Amino acid sequence: MTTIFSKIIEGEIPSYRIHEDERYYAFLDINPLAEGHTLVIPKVETDYLFDLEDDLLADMMVFSKKVALAIDQTMECLRVGVAVLGLEVPHAHIHLVPINNLHDIEFSRPKLKFSDGEFRATAEKISAAIR
Repeated sequence: MTTIFSKIIEGEIPSYRIHEDERYYAFLDINPLAEGHTLVIPKVETDYLFDLEDDLLADMMVFSKKVALAIDQTMECLRVGVAVLGLEVPHAHIHLVPINNLHDIEFSRPKLKFSDGEFRATAEKISAAIR
C-alpha cells in the first residue's frame, strides 16, 4: 500500500518542500511542534528506519544535517532536535524540530497552526539557506 509520504514525493499530495535530491525529500510537518518542524524521508518506501540499507541510512543523516543547519540558521532556536518515532506513518522518517528547551520536542504537546502563506514563507526561508 502506498503511504501518504510516497504520495507527497510523487506530487499527488501537496507539501511545503524544503529540499530534495534523488534519494531523499524534506518538507515541513503540517502539524508542527514549532515553526520550521521538518520531516526528512527516503524516497524508497520503507516502513522502519532501521530496515534501510546502511549506506542509505547514513546518507539520510548527512542529508538531514544539511537541512538541520539551514533550520538552525533561519529559525529562532538554540538547537535542532532530532526525533525518530516511526509510529504515525509506515514510512521511515526523521523529525527535525527547532528547540529552545527539552519540552519543545514533546510530541504530546498541542500542535501549532499556520496559514498557507506562513508555511510557504518558512519553507522558502529554510530552503534558501541550504548549502
